Amino acid sequence: MTLFVAAAVPLTLGAASDAWFVYRDQCRHLNEVLQVEARSAADRIQTFIDGIGDQLGWVVQFPWTQSEDDRRRIDALRLLQQVPAIASVMLIDQAGTERVFVSRLRLNRTGRGADMSADPAVVGARAGGVWYGPVQYQHDSEPYMRIAVAGKRPAAGIVIAEINLKLIRDVIAAIKIGDTGHAFVIDGSGRLIAHPDISLVLRGGAASDEFERLKSAVRAAKGSAAITIGNDGGPVVALAVRAANVGWTVIAQQPIHEAFESTRIALWRSLALIAIGAIVASALAYWLAHRMSGPIRHLEDGVARIGMGKFDHRIAIHSGDELEQLAIRFNEMAKELAISQHKSVRINRLKQFLPPQVAELVETSNQRLLDEQRRDVVAIFGDLRGFTACSTRAEPETLMTVLREYYEAVGAVTTRHQATLIRFAGDGVMVLVNAPVACENPAHRAVRLAIDMQAAVQSLVTSWRARGYAIGFGMGLAMGPATVGAVGYEGRVDYTAIGNVVNLASRLCDTANDGQILLDPVAAGKVKDSFALVSLGKRLMKGYDDAVQIFAVARHGTAMQDHACPLQPADACHEAFACPRNPVAST
Repeated sequence: MTLFVAAAVPLTLGAASDAWFVYRDQCRHLNEVLQVEARSAADRIQTFIDGIGDQLGWVVQFPWTQSEDDRRRIDALRLLQQVPAIASVMLIDQAGTERVFVSRLRLNRTGRGADMSADPAVVGARAGGVWYGPVQYQHDSEPYMRIAVAGKRPAAGIVIAEINLKLIRDVIAAIKIGDTGHAFVIDGSGRLIAHPDISLVLRGGAASDEFERLKSAVRAAKGSAAITIGNDGGPVVALAVRAANVGWTVIAQQPIHEAFESTRIALWRSLALIAIGAIVASALAYWLAHRMSGPIRHLEDGVARIGMGKFDHRIAIHSGDELEQLAIRFNEMAKELAISQHKSVRINRLKQFLPPQVAELVETSNQRLLDEQRRDVVAIFGDLRGFTACSTRAEPETLMTVLREYYEAVGAVTTRHQATLIRFAGDGVMVLVNAPVACENPAHRAVRLAIDMQAAVQSLVTSWRARGYAIGFGMGLAMGPATVGAVGYEGRVDYTAIGNVVNLASRLCDTANDGQILLDPVAAGKVKDSFALVSLGKRLMKGYDDAVQIFAVARHGTAMQDHACPLQPADACHEAFACPRNPVAST
């Protein structure tokens, strides 16, 4: 019973709403069709009138002279041959005097004639370039209209043409709306200009009151279709569009009984479907209820299990219909969720020690990139100079602000160069290049990264010193083989490198002054053709029996170093950076 009500009631409501929507859509469709047809007729009429105006414009291109009346007469006769709608042509010179008159119905004449300067056509053409006169009926039957066109220059004069508007009927007669719908044109006073039934046009203004009433009723709808009484006394759906230049109104209409015929058919069809649907629903309700209840319970249980995170759960439904397809899609979804969860866990693990873009690259390429292996790497160490001395005098909140700015600058540069940020250790940082993801020319990339990082931190050093904190930044860089891989325990994993190259880079960082980037001989040999380097000679470093040749990245032809602290061991440099109240001045 529930399924029957659930099927029959929505079907009834759907049929009622469908009937309403069909009626509304049909009204919208009628409005669009009538709008298109009326606009099309108005555009074609406008094109017809504008085309005549363009033809008239050719006659008044050149200035008048005393002896060219015959040539102008020939031009006017040629115009009559080319444009059948023109009944007569009058050419007016720049003084407003008639010079040529040719006509299909009256005698032609040339030479100076009447003064036409006060004629409304001449006045209107001089004011606006083109003038359209009112529609007039000769013998109260045929509609005519005068058009006046002025030349581009005043010396070219003006041409006045009398147009037979019966030819507009060809435009109107071509419009068919359904079987009996049509369009017609009336002027501003309600008189008929064009109609598929030519006899109505030839009656002149006899039916102007009826057409004026129809125009007023349609114009009141403000551009939408309106239901009103047609000129033949029957109900119609009509829409009006105005032809702008000439001020005429094009009305497209269709009888009511024809316009809504499809709506009536749809309504009867909906009523028949309601009856059939009610019968079928009562027959299928019991069978469908029992057939659907079991699979639905399986689906509900599956959704609950997936919600608890049991992505390995699968549903088995063999009904051979849409419910079985739904179960298959459900199982596919659970499989994809399990894969997505596993992938998300792996990526989040990688992001514990890799830049986001590197973690994505590792995940989508080789899963063994994090395994322990031997590889040539470039180790980069950086350390703040004078930070320890400042930490004994500055407030903890201030130190946290300094470190936050420092970490953000270093992290942004590392991410931009797609290197691996191994760790932050207080005011120190360690970065690896060429591990775990290999790259081309790692030494070149590492030096470029170090230069950008030094520049980023030095911009902070300037602001720190302006606040009274004597802090600097030195860097060391070494290239060579190292063992790289993930180390740690189940709760925490780090990616790191172990080898002499790491120790050497750390010692070079300890030796570097503020602003310096020190390189070992191997890295220097790789980049000497791309970067300006300065040899600082051999230096003894902690943990090394022999002195090591040191190179520094040059800046503007000199080694990059802070002038306030000459090259010396790191401990001495730290002592040189006290933490006074005022910024340190360079000497």
